[in-house]
Amino acid sequence: MALTIDELKVLIQTDEHRQLELKKTTGELKDGMHAACAFLNTEGGWLVFGIAPTSLKILGQQVTDNTQREIAQALSYMEPQVDVRVEYVDVPDRPDHKVIAMHFDGWAWGMVPYTYHGCPYYKVESTTKEMPRDMYEERLRRSKPDMFAWERQPSDFKDITSLDEKLIRGVVRLGVERGRLSELALTEPIGDVLGKWKLTTGERPLNAATALFTKDTGMYTQFTMRLARFQGTDKNEFIDNQRVEGNIFVLLNEAMNFFRKHLNMHGKIVGLVRDEYLEVPAEALREAVLNALCHRQYERYNLTIGIAIYDDRIEIENPGILPPQITPENIRQPHISYPYNPLIANVLYSTTYIENWGSGVKRIMEACQKRGVAAPTWSINGGFVVVTFMRPAKGVTQDVTQDVTQGVTQGGTQDGTQGGTQDGTQGGTQEEILDKWIENQIRENPQITTEELAQMSKKGLRTIKRHIAKMPHIRYVGSGYSGHWEVLDKE
Repeated sequence: MALTIDELKVLIQTDEHRQLELKKTTGELKDGMHAACAFLNTEGGWLVFGIAPTSLKILGQQVTDNTQREIAQALSYMEPQVDVRVEYVDVPDRPDHKVIAMHFDGWAWGMVPYTYHGCPYYKVESTTKEMPRDMYEERLRRSKPDMFAWERQPSDFKDITSLDEKLIRGVVRLGVERGRLSELALTEPIGDVLGKWKLTTGERPLNAATALFTKDTGMYTQFTMRLARFQGTDKNEFIDNQRVEGNIFVLLNEAMNFFRKHLNMHGKIVGLVRDEYLEVPAEALREAVLNALCHRQYERYNLTIGIAIYDDRIEIENPGILPPQITPENIRQPHISYPYNPLIANVLYSTTYIENWGSGVKRIMEACQKRGVAAPTWSINGGFVVVTFMRPAKGVTQDVTQDVTQGVTQGGTQDGTQGGTQDGTQGGTQEEILDKWIENQIRENPQITTEELAQMSKKGLRTIKRHIAKMPHIRYVGSGYSGHWEVLDKE
């Protein structure tokens, strides 16, 4: 249905914006086509000739056969070709003058990027700009993954002997045990297993297979991970600095070992067993590292994944981008998965290293919530996607406080009386639990006060003082707030 003058007035009633470009005449046809290309590569929009951009006055212009040929010729320089209906709207108070309007549909994920005279354009608010090379290449890669995707290119290694057969068998066994792979995979030749995962071309492994299972990193500089523990909250001084190399599974293991080495360990009593865990949930950290390994841009060979531990936070930086549909602001909301490396993601899923596609962020947040620590934040910084976990303040996390409270509440009331049976068996066990907890807190923080211990355990101050008084191996040195606790050898 043809555009009417009233519809046109509604369309142009505001100034130019992300989806509206106004030109006075087709004398600006070239600039108009740049905007049209930008619409095609962004969210779509209207290109209108015959409107004064400043006053928004409808002027129109005379349209001849030559005008129509020039428009058709200009549109022919758009690649890929577009089928656009050109609207000619009569201007009521200007006979023989028409407004020329064209609507261009927006870009959809997986489409090739558009170019005009070989150059791609896109919209930044109301401004038309040349598309950055990395954005153009990423869209081209997504539109033709078999041709451009790094993970689908043949590896530098000539055959599958470069891969770790023992590792492949191990992850296959895990996939079979968890019900995601057929038991037949346990006895199939390695070449057949890799073939079903589409990780080979003939006898040669693809880059995806090398990233997952290589025994030798060779010339692949992107199979490196930077690990650092910094002193304080900046990068001026480090306590530990490492560079590790290996396939995805090796790097994951090295990252988790580094977390265990440098993060505080907390614990709770379950029955008579002490359950210990990291201050930031290991499952959340593991998921974040897996996401980085799975979705990084491996074609950026000069960049590596980095893990930095500071006094107040943990940062996991991944050379890559977020899909257009996902931003640092909405990533915590439910979303569909857009794996950057689908072949790698499929292997990690079928061997249960990752769960449902698109559920990684949800799993991270649930793990943090379970332990009572803050959920991480996501940001973009210089070509890296950065996940930041804030480290809990020194002491116990919320769930530890609850666990201690549950473990000792029956052992002592707010006024210091004891519960349990008359022979003291139950009370004695709970007394020992509280004693051990107090000792652990003092060891971790010699400056802690009895008031803080009472608040953390939700016990009465008298109860805490009474427990400390009957532990002769714990003594207070100094006076007032300048003093500190010492834990002596019990012998």
